[in-house]
Amino acid sequence: MEKAKVYFTDFRTPVGTSWTAKLQRLCIAAGIKNIDFDKKFVAIKMHFGELGNLSFLRPNYARAIADLVKEQGGLPFLTDCNTLYPGSRKNALEHIECANINGFNSISTGCQIIIGDGLKGTDDIEVPVKNGEICKTAKIGRAVMDADIFISLAHFKGHEMTGFGGAIKNI
Repeated sequence: MEKAKVYFTDFRTPVGTSWTAKLQRLCIAAGIKNIDFDKKFVAIKMHFGELGNLSFLRPNYARAIADLVKEQGGLPFLTDCNTLYPGSRKNALEHIECANINGFNSISTGCQIIIGDGLKGTDDIEVPVKNGEICKTAKIGRAVMDADIFISLAHFKGHEMTGFGGAIKNI
């Protein structure tokens, strides 16, 4: 009997391999295994989505990254900061509820969720922006600054005000 042919995708992986496995292999190829995560707090910064919005990475992608970090002895947590505008993410309680409704919790992601700038969005640290021409400092959520390692798990999307959103906007 002849063996079935295996076809490959653009990531050179067998058809049927999950997207989360591909994400993990991409991170490994990029050098994530070369980072010393042992006993270090690792902030995985992402957007949990607004209520009723589907433009966010799903919880299984966060879990794929958290699992890689934990395999290397790290202590991962998912984080985002509260919004300045009214909505479902304007304070930590509503933000975590929104995250839960959108499927983000310790069971689905394999790690805890910590809102980076605290209950009311006021727990931040002002840090200098090296070579900043317009912005000399930035206020960064304390939980993000307290982390030993920072991973940005950003999505790319169209944005009403700037034309696009992505990695820089996520940070």
